[in-house]
Amino acid sequence: MKIMVLACLLLMALTGCSIKTSVKPVGNGKVSDLCIKTNPRVLMEGFLPELEIQIRSHGIKARTFDRELPDDCVHHLEYTANWNWDMAMYLTYAELRVYEKVNLIGEAIYDARWGGGRLDKFGTTGSKLQPLVDELFGARQ
Repeated sequence: MKIMVLACLLLMALTGCSIKTSVKPVGNGKVSDLCIKTNPRVLMEGFLPELEIQIRSHGIKARTFDRELPDDCVHHLEYTANWNWDMAMYLTYAELRVYEKVNLIGEAIYDARWGGGRLDKFGTTGSKLQPLVDELFGARQ
């Protein structure tokens, strides 16, 4: 009987562990040039370069800016990302928001904050960003 109760408790604990993604796509071909606002609060050094690689793989020209949106930027992206430690560093949360001037036109969220018991929370930043960026911008060029 005790084994059955422990098994049920373990099963309930594991089913509560989830990694969620949510994407509102911009659409394939809608964005050809994208300005990315740097976020100094994102402390993982490789995040922005990986994000740029993923965006460029869709045939989109990408460049960064620090403060004010340059006048010649029609589309821009703002992002945030957080990491946690559990035997290794892993991406816990990432949010990408694409704007056309001031209007939000697309958004992608990766949320592993409740994925504590899942081993697929581990992986490279690129492996976590690629599906988000692919769905956000459509088919690769």
